[in-house]
Amino acid sequence: MNTSDKRGPLPETRRARLLEALRRDGVLRISDLTATLGAAAVTIRRDIAQLAAEGLVRRVHGGVTLPSAEDPPAPAEPELTALGMLVPSLDYYYPAVARGAEEAARELEMRIVLRGGSYKTEDDQPQLLRLVDQGVDALIVAPRMDVPTAGRTVDWLAGTGLPVVLLERTAATGPFHTALESVVTDHALGAAMAVRHLVELGHRKVGVALATNSPTRPHVHRGWREAAAECAVDVAGTVDAQIPDARSSGSAAALDEVLDRCLATGTTALLVHADPEAIALVQRCEERRIAVPGQLSVVAYDDEVAGLFSPALTAVRPPRRSIGRAAVRLVADRLADPDRPAHRVVISPSLRVRASTAPPPQ
Repeated sequence: MNTSDKRGPLPETRRARLLEALRRDGVLRISDLTATLGAAAVTIRRDIAQLAAEGLVRRVHGGVTLPSAEDPPAPAEPELTALGMLVPSLDYYYPAVARGAEEAARELEMRIVLRGGSYKTEDDQPQLLRLVDQGVDALIVAPRMDVPTAGRTVDWLAGTGLPVVLLERTAATGPFHTALESVVTDHALGAAMAVRHLVELGHRKVGVALATNSPTRPHVHRGWREAAAECAVDVAGTVDAQIPDARSSGSAAALDEVLDRCLATGTTALLVHADPEAIALVQRCEERRIAVPGQLSVVAYDDEVAGLFSPALTAVRPPRRSIGRAAVRLVADRLADPDRPAHRVVISPSLRVRASTAPPPQ
C-alpha cells in the first residue's frame, strides 16, 4: 500500500525548497529537512516518496540526495512503505507477533524492518534512532515501560512525527496525557479464563505464581484477583507469589517455597506465568512426588511451549499473530488518514485445555 500517490500534488513551495536544500547541501537527513521546511517528519517522508517516484531525488541510508547522471532510471513504482519494528525479544513470544506483522505488511504492500532489543536494555532510544535513520515510515514498538527512561522514550516516539503503534504496551504523552495508539492482549481476561476453568473443575483454592520481571505480570495478577473474587475463591488463604526467571540461580528455592505454601494452605491449583516457569514448577513437583494434575493442577500463561511438555500443560494463549497483524493495520489506517482519532485495540486470548488440569483430590 502506498499512501503518497493518494494525497495529490506536492505543494510547490515546499517542493521547491526541498530541492533547493538538496542542491545546496547534497545529502540531507529527514531531521534536517523537518527543521528546514518546518513540516512533520511523516509529511517530509511522503514528499520524498513522491519526488523519488518522479525520479527527482534518490533515497539513501537515513536520508535523501539528488540523483546523479550515473544513477539508474527511477523504478516505475515507488519503494514499499517501511515499518520499523522493535521488540524486546527475538526468541520468545515476539517472533510470532513479528510473523503476524510481516504477513499483514505483505498483504498491504508494505515491508517490516525488524530489530530486537532486550529485557535488560535500559534505554530503547538508540535502537529506535537506528530505525528512523534507515528511513522507516512508521514505528511499531514494544518499549521497556519499567525503566527510568520510559517516559522520555514515549515522549520521543510521540515527537518523531511518524505514526507509532505500541505492542502489548499502553502509554500517554503530553500535558493532556494523549494516548498513543496500541494493540494489547486482554491478559486480565486470560487469567480470569484460567481461574474459571479451575473453579468449574471443583477447585476452591486457586493460587498464582508469576514471573517477577514480566511486563505481563500485573495484568495477569489483576485478572486472577478479580476472577477469584467473582468465584468466591479466598485469595488470602492460597498462594500469591512472584518467582524469578526459570534459568536463574534462585529459581529452585523459589519454586520450593511456592510448593510448600501450596501444601500448607491446601491450594490445589496454580496459574503460572510464563511457560518456562510453569514447566520448571511441574518438574519440581515430579522430583517431590507431587502429582500433576492428581494433587496440583497447573495452568501456564503464554503457551509458547506448554503443549510440548509431558504432561501437556493447559495454557492461556495470547493472540500473538493477531497482535502483529492488528498493529500493521493501525499503521496503514494512520498513514491513509493522519487526522483520525487514536485507536487502542484489545484482543482476547484463548484457553487451551490439556492434561495438566483435573478435578481436585477428594
